[in-house]
Amino acid sequence: MADTAKRRKITIRTLQKKMRDEEAITQLAAYDYRTAVVADRLGMDILCVSDTGGMILFGHQSTVSVSFDEVMMMAKAIDRGSQYGLRMVDMPYWSFHVSPEQAVDNAGRFVHEANAEVMKCEGNKYHARNIEAIVRAGIPVQGHIGITPMRMPQLGGFIAQGKTSDRAKELIEDAQAFVDAGCFSILCEVTTQEVCEYLTETLSIPVISLGAGNRAHGVHIISSDLFHLWEEHVPRHSKIYTDLIPIMEDVINGYMRDVKARTYPAPEHTVYMSDEEIEIFAKDLNWDTKLEELDKKRSGS
Repeated sequence: MADTAKRRKITIRTLQKKMRDEEAITQLAAYDYRTAVVADRLGMDILCVSDTGGMILFGHQSTVSVSFDEVMMMAKAIDRGSQYGLRMVDMPYWSFHVSPEQAVDNAGRFVHEANAEVMKCEGNKYHARNIEAIVRAGIPVQGHIGITPMRMPQLGGFIAQGKTSDRAKELIEDAQAFVDAGCFSILCEVTTQEVCEYLTETLSIPVISLGAGNRAHGVHIISSDLFHLWEEHVPRHSKIYTDLIPIMEDVINGYMRDVKARTYPAPEHTVYMSDEEIEIFAKDLNWDTKLEELDKKRSGS
């Protein structure tokens, strides 16, 4: 457990210092209060309110259908559960794509209503204009390149990006456009390690890897992947540290078994009236079976 007495609030300057000192940055996609509480007290640098939470918590089959209000709900939960980590919101589909004005308005809502500190915007160089507007409004942004779940049909599905020289150079152009727009960090999602490594060596801002190798300044992982909570698919880049599904099944089966056997709730889980109050209550309601039960208890039979 981290020594919270010596901890300080993580800021963008903290991340820049970690980059200079070659200290790895930890970034976690989180979307519920308890995960935020635990990760924050353990020393997580960045808590990213990921729209992936809409899939885990609400059953969406992609992040495209996750609504602004759902992300806002998750962002408020992370705010309540964190104190030290940098609070980032993954701006959902169509929340910053239409115009600079739309982008600034929606980013501002996350700051004003959910106490968010920075945004994450996924896309390419064509989104840089709207992202720059958010930055100019005073809200820092992490640019997200590579596999961008909101654009999966255009990219041909969840396919690693940057496997050819031409595609790698396009990704580098996207990253540079985000840097020029004022982004404080770049996230590479499932690009080849070479793309992420090149950006790490050449950019002046922190580069974070999500399935893009271990040569970046930091690593991002989705909290539900740590515990195998999305059973439908396990990405190659994710590492399951503990599979909670069998544990959950065992616990729920145990609960149902105890209920059917009438062993739960047991006496230690139950609140009772005193014998005196039982007698008054039963007499007032003419509850003969309870009065008989009380008599047997008193007689020891």
